[in-house]
Amino acid sequence: MSLRVAISGCSGRMGRMLIEAVVGSADCQLHGALARPDSPTLGQDASAFLGKNSGVLVTADLHQALSGADVLIDFTRPEGTLAHLTVCRELGVNAVIGTTGFDAQQKALIGAHAGHIGIMMAPNMSVGVNVVLRLLNLAARSLNEGYDIEIIEAHHRHKVDAPSGTALQMGEVVAKALGRDLKACAVYGREGVTGERDPSTIGFATVRGGDIVGDHTVLFAGTGERIEISHKSSSRVTYAQGSLRAARFLASHPAGLYDMNDVLGLNA
Repeated sequence: MSLRVAISGCSGRMGRMLIEAVVGSADCQLHGALARPDSPTLGQDASAFLGKNSGVLVTADLHQALSGADVLIDFTRPEGTLAHLTVCRELGVNAVIGTTGFDAQQKALIGAHAGHIGIMMAPNMSVGVNVVLRLLNLAARSLNEGYDIEIIEAHHRHKVDAPSGTALQMGEVVAKALGRDLKACAVYGREGVTGERDPSTIGFATVRGGDIVGDHTVLFAGTGERIEISHKSSSRVTYAQGSLRAARFLASHPAGLYDMNDVLGLNA
């Protein structure tokens, strides 16, 4: 039986990539396509941009898109995602969340929903990025003295949050491995006479421009050497395929809050 997938933000760049991945999958079927009430795509076939007819019309009606679905894949905005989760919980629909920019209170609400449905939430669905996070844990524990740590990320001009959720997750992994609190040691910008660098800090630098899909580098700069661990995305297809992998994972697991480590078996 095919996994019935609903996609929110279906008319955006990531939404279209997800639709293409679902339509091209052997074990998934497009079940619902959500867009904003002001979207010009409302009422159109969700896969029309591919020159195909899926039989699924784009709608702004949450219940219409989610009724009968097995899972929602959501890459939108925090407020929209939380509204979608409320209906997912009501209808018993699992959720894969790639949205970033949640605050602590919003994350707590997601945790509460996860007591009733399966939720896989990660700031980056790329398999490669999640392997890099494991490498960063090892590097940080090994390079815990004498190395300054900087995180540099670059994304397209349309991205609205900074630093990226992936960059922040990288910082959290490194800080935890070093026994530090990222909130206390992060530096998000430097300007003017800043004084000598505090070796206990973790710096972040953000680049926004063009159509950059997503580049992340963590720099460990020591005396006489530097180590750089990087991941560069050339296409959103890696996020789409990772999202489908997460959706399949939720289909065989009970309600709860999961991350990509769970999906990839890295927590075992």
